[in-house]
Amino acid sequence: MTVPQTGIDQESFTEEWQSWHREKEAQLSGPHGFLAITSLRWLSAEPERFEDAPGVWSASAAGVVVELAEDEELTIDGTVVTGRHNFGIIGERDSVYPGFGDAVIEVAKRGGHDILRPRHPGNALRTGFTGTPAYAPDARWARPGRFLPFDEPRPVTVGAAVEGLEHVYDSPGEVEFELDGRTHRLTTFNGKRPGALMALFTDLTSGVTTYAANRSVQIEAPDEQGAVRIDFNRAANLPCAYTDLATCPLPPTENRLPVAVEAGERIPLERGGPAV
Repeated sequence: MTVPQTGIDQESFTEEWQSWHREKEAQLSGPHGFLAITSLRWLSAEPERFEDAPGVWSASAAGVVVELAEDEELTIDGTVVTGRHNFGIIGERDSVYPGFGDAVIEVAKRGGHDILRPRHPGNALRTGFTGTPAYAPDARWARPGRFLPFDEPRPVTVGAAVEGLEHVYDSPGEVEFELDGRTHRLTTFNGKRPGALMALFTDLTSGVTTYAANRSVQIEAPDEQGAVRIDFNRAANLPCAYTDLATCPLPPTENRLPVAVEAGERIPLERGGPAV
């Protein structure tokens, strides 16, 4: 595919991309990053003990509760907790991280369900991680676009990496851009910073050279005229590309691009991708 030049300096562009990729890899493979997760537990009203976490755990409409044995403790925001602790109601897509020893336990809510995900630094998936393969950064894949806001945010229901689970996100609008001589649009959700956007998508490389289920791209806040830049070099794998212990959202149906986006992160080694 031929993508028109954008006038971006390739050398500095590559350096910025490398910095971004190193930071992303560091977060993923950190002592308590996603690669440290040892299990995904779905909490219920029935108290249950798990082999990779202290305490007996349960959840109800009143929130998540743990009952710790006499020889067990957790550290929450620097405070040591023993006995019974009520985490209260955890908001959708929120997480808290009580610690024990060199590990932490992610207590969270995903798709309306309370979950537990212990994170141990010694997990083999983390200690064996060597990096994520990616296409070489190329400034031609940083596409100019335009943000098309909705009159008001629209709730969008999407599937999840876990069968039967659904996520609901508010979409502020769409981004429109040109690629391979055609105009495309992506439904966006709120990004990591105020005003920023995020798009989940698949394309014709999905399941071939890139992860089949999804990739995401962060988009800086539009300017006053609605102009944006969609840098597909930063099309990133979600945690489900590495582990089945993730509840990642899937792209909306309309975000299946009918072109090959040969940029960004590729299939991880852990899923059969090429060695870095």
